Amino acid sequence: MKFSKLSQLALVSAIGLTVATLLTACQLVTIDFVYVAASSGTSAGSAGQIYGYATDASSGAIRSAITPIASGGTNPVAMAETSDYFNIYVANQGNNSVVHFSVADSGTLTQKESITSTNTPVYLAVNSSNTYLYVISYLPTSAANTATLAEYPLSNGVIGSPTATVTLNLSAVNSAFTSDTLIPTGVTVLANNSAVFVTAVDKSAYNPGGTTTSNANPGWIFGYSIGSSGALTAVAGSPYQAGVKPSALTTEPTSRFIYVTDYASNQLIGYTVLSTNVLSFMFNGPFRTGNEPTAIVIDPRGIYMYVTNSLDSSLSEYSIALPTGTPSTIVNAASGSGNGTDTDPVSITVEPSLGRFVYTANRLGNSISGFRLNPDTGALSVTQATPYPTGAYPMAIIAIPHGNHATQSITP
Repeated sequence: MKFSKLSQLALVSAIGLTVATLLTACQLVTIDFVYVAASSGTSAGSAGQIYGYATDASSGAIRSAITPIASGGTNPVAMAETSDYFNIYVANQGNNSVVHFSVADSGTLTQKESITSTNTPVYLAVNSSNTYLYVISYLPTSAANTATLAEYPLSNGVIGSPTATVTLNLSAVNSAFTSDTLIPTGVTVLANNSAVFVTAVDKSAYNPGGTTTSNANPGWIFGYSIGSSGALTAVAGSPYQAGVKPSALTTEPTSRFIYVTDYASNQLIGYTVLSTNVLSFMFNGPFRTGNEPTAIVIDPRGIYMYVTNSLDSSLSEYSIALPTGTPSTIVNAASGSGNGTDTDPVSITVEPSLGRFVYTANRLGNSISGFRLNPDTGALSVTQATPYPTGAYPMAIIAIPHGNHATQSITP
């Protein structure tokens, strides 16, 4: 009997997941639940689902923990959680929805309300006080600039009507660029809740395989200070240049630094956040990544950073110099493969209970890759029986602590 390549991969992955479960069953202690948003069928256009896994405290191996639940639409692309870990939100591009789920102590998810707009959601973020959900979106079929940042109030996790909505444009840079078509790619909120930042690509200036109509810089990061009532006010000097094709961004627990990955230039760009939320380039950057970086995460202690490289199917590791925020590549002699993942990693998370395990969602591998994080050096080593199977085209991954486990964090 002959098997297709996809069938072989699914069989091998299933065996690996079973082995991981059997090997850890005798001493299994669940510290976190890992959730990944993927498709239920064999294509990205099929119904979206959320798959839940339990993380073993000893090995970092994961096993299926809940019955997969519908994501509320098709083509789920992003997820975010509240800092109390009672709620998660999923963005579905197939029906332009953002869906709210509550999280039970057992890890079970229950679908709550949802919001739908004419724009297509791209990425989500929740502020640390759990009072606002930020959604970036745009309308792919429109020639006009439709990139927006919407701020939704949260009340015990429930999504309310928008408090503020801003359209991203380059009018502050040059009036000639006002009509340029921007595509938002990422959003993050400072841990002190004082500002929100969005990355975007100017398609009018950077359009591989197509035509361009603008000579503007192609990559940008927009900053908005957040008022006490939720009002969004552009930060002085915003938007800031952010390479060629910024693909993701993140901030660390003390709200002093922001990092942006540049997919086109294979670089990591660092910024220092000044007292007025103004950004200043790190003087010794940008910093090298692997090929086509797609996602970025900082461990809960704020001292290590990891970047997924989609073309290399690998992770880049960095230690963060706490006084300056400068990232330095971690030399990992135990990982001659450069921390290889399964194919096309596009999302990454560090589990919050111990801060000892890192997981990536691998879009073309239909899998999750797991790594053990050395808390003394930041170096990674693969977890038991990795990679672990998911649905088709997993695009987003997050982790929630199990029960009353403490979490690793720095209070800003």
